[in-house]
Amino acid sequence: MADLQAAFEKAQADSRNLPERPDNITLLKIYALYKQATTGDADGERPGFSDMVGRAKWDAWNALSGTEREDALQQYIDLVDELKA
Repeated sequence: MADLQAAFEKAQADSRNLPERPDNITLLKIYALYKQATTGDADGERPGFSDMVGRAKWDAWNALSGTEREDALQQYIDLVDELKA
């Protein structure tokens, strides 16, 4: 688990220095995987219609409900590695 956590922290740093900015769908996936890995299942109320960005983020995160922490960590690492290539 310590190795996975270290790889996750490296992926976080790498995500700030990607060769090009990912599209919005990919950014939402990165956000959702990060939140699932660090916080767990989505909590709180879904943002209202007037908060479109918050709503999209919450929906992406909520779609991962039930995903185990280790799985979310690994998916985040894999996605960032894919984007670095």
